[in-house]
Amino acid sequence: MSDEASIDPSATSTGDSPINRVATAMRRISATVVGRPVSDEDLADAAEQLAAIADSLDANAASLKRPRSQPDRTGHPSDFFPTSPMIGYANPLAPPVELWTVLGEDGQRELRGRVTFDYQYEGPPTCVHGGVIAELFDEMLGSANLITERAGMTGTLTVRYRRPTPLLVPLDVSARVTGSEGRKLFVWGGLYNSGELTAEAEGIFIEVNPGRMLDIVTNNAKDSSAPVIDAEFAQMIKQSARD
Repeated sequence: MSDEASIDPSATSTGDSPINRVATAMRRISATVVGRPVSDEDLADAAEQLAAIADSLDANAASLKRPRSQPDRTGHPSDFFPTSPMIGYANPLAPPVELWTVLGEDGQRELRGRVTFDYQYEGPPTCVHGGVIAELFDEMLGSANLITERAGMTGTLTVRYRRPTPLLVPLDVSARVTGSEGRKLFVWGGLYNSGELTAEAEGIFIEVNPGRMLDIVTNNAKDSSAPVIDAEFAQMIKQSARD
C-alpha cells in the first residue's frame, strides 16, 4: 500500500487547545486511579479538589448542548469527530487514536491508525477489553466510510478476536470499504500488534438520508434529561418542518 498522505495532512482538532488539555489531564487521572497504587489519603484529597473543579465547570457552563461539528469528508480523519469517545482528542474517554489515510492497492483511500490503550481499558489481566476493541472498530469502520465520501450508521458489526491484544503497547489499526449494495456499505478492519493480527471486524453500515437523521435526533431528544441537540441541529429540524 502507498503511504500517501491524506488530502489535508494537518488535523486541526489535535492541537494544544484548552479542551484538549483538560481531556489529556483527565486521561492521566483515570489511568493512575485505575492502574496504580495510590493511598486513600491522596485519593481523598484528589476527590475533594476534583469535585470543586467539577462544581465550578458545571456552574459556569451554559445550559446548552456543545456544538457538534459536521465532518468534512475531504479533510483530515482526526477532525471528523473531535469529541468521539475513541478518536476524539477533546474527549477524556478516548485513548485517543491517531489517524491518517493511505491509498490502497485499488487506488481507494483507506484509514490507518495507531493507538496505545492505558490501564483504564483493561479487560483480562494485561489485555485490552474486548468491548473496547469492538468500540474501536465501530469508529474506525464508520470513519473509513467517510473518507470514501459516503456515510452510514452501524447495521451489524462482527468482531473476531484472533489473539489477546496487549495493554500499554503501540497498536496499528486499519479500515477499508470493501463494497456496497444500495444503501449498504461493507467495511473491514484489522488490529495489529507488531504486525500480528489480534482482532478483525466486518461491518455493514446503512446510509441514512438527512430527513431520516433529523427524525432520529428529534425522537431521541424527547425523553432526554438534558439538552442533547445543539443549535445547528435545532435549526435544521425547524427548517425541515417548514419545508
